[in-house]
Amino acid sequence: MVINMAAGNPLQLGSIEQFCRAAETGSFTSAAEILGLTPAAVSRSISRLEQRLGVRLFLRTTRAVKLTAEGELYWKECHLALEQIAEAERAITGSQTVPSGPLRISVSAAYGTFRLLPLMPKFTELYPQIDIEISISDKIIDFVEEGFDLAIRLGVLQDSRLVAFKLEDASLGVFGTPTYLAKKGEPYRIDDLNQHDCIQYISPNTGRPLQWLFTDESGTSIEKQITSRMRVLNDALGAVAWVNAGGGLYQTYRFAVGDALRRGDLVEVLQKYGGRSRPFSILYPQNRHLSARVRAFVEFLRSAVKL
Repeated sequence: MVINMAAGNPLQLGSIEQFCRAAETGSFTSAAEILGLTPAAVSRSISRLEQRLGVRLFLRTTRAVKLTAEGELYWKECHLALEQIAEAERAITGSQTVPSGPLRISVSAAYGTFRLLPLMPKFTELYPQIDIEISISDKIIDFVEEGFDLAIRLGVLQDSRLVAFKLEDASLGVFGTPTYLAKKGEPYRIDDLNQHDCIQYISPNTGRPLQWLFTDESGTSIEKQITSRMRVLNDALGAVAWVNAGGGLYQTYRFAVGDALRRGDLVEVLQKYGGRSRPFSILYPQNRHLSARVRAFVEFLRSAVKL
């Protein structure tokens, strides 16, 4: 297929497909076998593509081909574009009645471990033809560079290139073990935290500690800056493990400590100053055609978290 571009330079989708196959296999010969062509035809097609772009896409040796830096960037964009075209054709023809294929998800540590993963057995049962890869990390991702289909993150969307749907406002509480509270006493006012061992979580994206959120006696929302000798960098699950071990007090989401609370392993304190929450949203690139598998996951998750 040839598409005329505004600059008068024709866009050869066949050459782009051959380029993508060669990039994925690291071989013109393998790409040719997949596409039913000769290696010479693939090589000539990619050479014409390089001439049109004015850059080298591959470093060639007698045994293999390797993407250049420009080739790596071009492949990521072309791979996505070809996938979107295929999805659009399936949507028009109705051939993809069952969502299938790879789905790559990035999710923050606490939400991924305590909210998303417990829901995944139901999703995989509903959609057995979707291959799922989940990356659990609190670090901000680059969708194009890292190849993710969507992400679940804390906070409010600040990137105009992304579309966001809020999943839920996750309620917060301050928790400690009965053993710790028997030793240190229970705090009854917010300022009592100054005399307690409080575990700080340091965000990998800002390098700053996450403030604790409360509501005072008049109903006003306040933020408490915690000063502590105990800090956890980058891993919210580490902070949860620390408080579960009796290391001190920690403010976290109720969904992260629900089982421990029900067993009596943890106790919530300062409840009269509670009522605060933080939002979690599902994000995906604004300019990306949503595949059937992504739509299925978004609809499933938005429904599941409301149950």
